[in-house]
Amino acid sequence: MSDVVVRVDKISKRYRIGGKQERYKTFREAIVQTVRAPFRRLSAKHDDLSNTFWALNDVSFEVKRGEVLGIIGRNGAGKSTLLKILSRITEPTTGAIYLKGRVGALLEVGTGFHPELTGRENIYLSGTILGMTRAEVVRKFDEIVDFAGVEQFIDTPVKRYSSGMGLRLGFAVAAHLEPEILVVDEVLAVGDAEFQKKCLGKMGEVAGQGRTVLFVSHNLNQIRRLCETVAWLDRGQIVQVGDTQQLTALYETTAIQKAQDTPKDVRKLGFRYWYIEGKKVPFTNHIDDHQLTEIVFVLDMPTPIQRGHHGLVLYDSEGRVAWSAATNDIHLPQPGTYNLRYLLPSFPLKPGVYSWFMTFYETLSGQELDRWYAEQPLVVGAPLYTHPMEQYQGLLNVPSVFTVERAEAKV
Repeated sequence: MSDVVVRVDKISKRYRIGGKQERYKTFREAIVQTVRAPFRRLSAKHDDLSNTFWALNDVSFEVKRGEVLGIIGRNGAGKSTLLKILSRITEPTTGAIYLKGRVGALLEVGTGFHPELTGRENIYLSGTILGMTRAEVVRKFDEIVDFAGVEQFIDTPVKRYSSGMGLRLGFAVAAHLEPEILVVDEVLAVGDAEFQKKCLGKMGEVAGQGRTVLFVSHNLNQIRRLCETVAWLDRGQIVQVGDTQQLTALYETTAIQKAQDTPKDVRKLGFRYWYIEGKKVPFTNHIDDHQLTEIVFVLDMPTPIQRGHHGLVLYDSEGRVAWSAATNDIHLPQPGTYNLRYLLPSFPLKPGVYSWFMTFYETLSGQELDRWYAEQPLVVGAPLYTHPMEQYQGLLNVPSVFTVERAEAKV
């Protein structure tokens, strides 16, 4: 228990939908409410629930010192509400949280910035709002300005900054906090690619210093890079807490299957659907690791084919070709349904979501019989074996054995 720095114990958060706005409480009412807080769980069950919404419902988990926990889930799952409770911005309706150490919250870049103040003045103002002492701001001032890249404009009012400059300065201030627990909510989703890489590098540096980090993001590649463990939230409840690679792959597969109507992917003619041999429903499109893989494409041809040509392309999430194949002289002696099988000794792709594109031609006539972008994607959930920085990872994800030995001196 001594290593646990964050403990969330059965917290729930209820919001009222519509109705009358609550008035401000007097000091006496606030004291009475504090005294009655332990009894809220009982009273909450008897309240009128017709105009209420539970953003969180009985959520519990623990985070140890130095651990980086990723929090994933679709919009409205309760992720931001959870971080606001952990940051003491709002309090839970029921349950309790236990925090060991100072908490730094990076929930919104640019918090506390005033457009009429200069960049220099806003560094001091924002740093104070985020919990830094003046001595800390003074000590880190040059480092913050250098990270933001706004040294030339540091004494210019922020209202004259471009949106990108304000963003860089806001993140630079927040990223240089030194709390024992750092809470980060989706701030890395903004800015250009170069800025995001710089921010991710800073986040990795913070995590490498042994501080505890709770990180919310919809970018699962960022989650995979920074986090060892993931908590999956859905409709205000914890679905599962576990290994990052396994849970992100499971989350991707589940999200895709919910988003698409499976019958739409089953066609009457041509390529009908595809699956990975040996995988059970619903994970027929999911690869766990580098193992022998057999992929089957189901083709329904209404006429015999003497000399068919089949092309296959696999694209990554950015539209780059990850792998392709082509086969000539395919003979289908009679109309019917055929399984086109690919046996792969290994599929060394980095984790992520990939999409198939396939074609089938009659070579003799040159007629295109079918072309199909499969709706069901390929989800790769293998561990990441490559460079930890995303810009150097490339497409392949090949494990290797590294050794160092003393070389013999040559005469």
